[in-house]
Parts: sequence; structure tokens; C-alpha cells
Amino acid sequence: MKSILLIGVNHFGFYLAKKFQELGHQVMAIDKDEERINSILPLVTDAQIGDSTNEAFLRSLGVDGYDVCMVTIGGDFQSSLETTSLLRELGGKMIVSRADREVQAKFLLRNGADEVINPEKQIADWAAIRYASNHILDYIKLDDDHAIFEVTVPRDWERKTVGQIDIRKKYGINIMTVKEQGVMNLSVTPETILTSGSTMLVLGEVKAIRKCFRI
Repeated sequence: MKSILLIGVNHFGFYLAKKFQELGHQVMAIDKDEERINSILPLVTDAQIGDSTNEAFLRSLGVDGYDVCMVTIGGDFQSSLETTSLLRELGGKMIVSRADREVQAKFLLRNGADEVINPEKQIADWAAIRYASNHILDYIKLDDDHAIFEVTVPRDWERKTVGQIDIRKKYGINIMTVKEQGVMNLSVTPETILTSGSTMLVLGEVKAIRKCFRI
């Protein structure tokens, strides 16, 4: 369980708090808007109304006592930048800030953020890959060159074994799991038979996966 300081109760912040709650983490939520704070109270351990660009207010929260500080302020980049910088000055251990543009990400990283997230860009990347092909069901980017894809078993692979298709040798792609009727097979071997309607989690270079599955 981690302790998380969540600054900015917009839609993104709200859904983050909800997910953190489901995962069993402790969350302190901060926002200047009383209505937003009241809306998030059922999802967090505690919440306070306050201005995160006020150093005295942030200091009173004991920033250095949180495992992660998340700045999810939207629509006010100046406040986001000031908050990020103050969190660094006050000893924040791990600072993750939201950016809406690439240039914002650069400024945030230079002024205290350990990592930057761009929710709209990340979901757009995912959606473009997910819905541009009939074969892809999910996609997780690992770095600029590698990813994990959930793909349907191609028709000409049905009733063949993993060893027979041998995409590891041909494309450098690893089949991590095979899912059949909702059940994951975590012990994939060369003898594992691929069936109609099954899906696979495959790991490899994006360009190799695209070539292999004609994406």
C-alpha cells in the first residue's frame, strides 16, 4: 500500500482516485474547489481545500511523507508548473505531473517532475492502434520500439502448435500467454495448440509485430 498526494480533482484526478481506492492505496486529495473536494471524499482517505501554489499550504501537508505526489491540474499550466516545482523543493519523493502538450512536458521535467503523463495523447495512441486493425484487442507500449499486443489467432494458425508457427525464430516475437474462452494459459510451450477464437499476448518489437500480423 502506498500513500499518494493527489493535486487536482478534475475528471482525470477523480478516476485516478477511484482506481487508487480499488487498489487499496491511501490518497490525500487537494483542490481549490470545495464542490470537487466534496465529490471525491467517498473515494479518498482524506481531502483538503487549498491552493497548491501556496508554499505554506503545501508544507503543512508534509509532502515528503508521501510515496507519490501526482499533479493532475488541467487547464492551468502555470499552476501545474509552480506546484511541481514546490513539491520538488519540499522534498517530494516521486513527482508525476500531467501535461497536455509536449512543450509542457519538457518544462515540467526541467522543474521537478520525475515523470510526466499526457492522458489524451496516451489514450489516442492506444485507440489508433486498437481500432485500426481487426486483429488487435489491446496494446501496452513498453518503450519507443517494444510493446505487448493482445491479438486474435490468425485463421491459418488455427489447430497448429506454437512450435509449428515459430514466430520467435521468424520475427523475434514471444507468445506470453494464450487465452481461450476467457481462460489464460500461462504455461505456453511449443506444443500448445492454437484454436479458433483464441487470443494471444505477444511481446516484441512493434515493427516486427506489425509485419507478422499485417497490422
